[in-house]
Amino acid sequence: MEIAKARTLSEQELGEELESARRHLYDLRFQLATRQLTDYNQISRTRRDIARLLTVRTERQLDAASGRAGSSASAGGKS
Repeated sequence: MEIAKARTLSEQELGEELESARRHLYDLRFQLATRQLTDYNQISRTRRDIARLLTVRTERQLDAASGRAGSSASAGGKS
């Protein structure tokens, strides 16, 4: 999944995609252990997809936190 597509997902869709990607990685590791995996690049691609989804989730959390902190800091009157 591309990062631009991940950023367009809602919170619920993001969580579902993350859960799906983690399950897919689990399945790939199981296939690797049972010697059924033919395309080893799928593991690294899936890991990168998970990292992208987690990055978007973290960005959103930081934006929300900075939005709350910014409004309280400006209301505090500190210079």
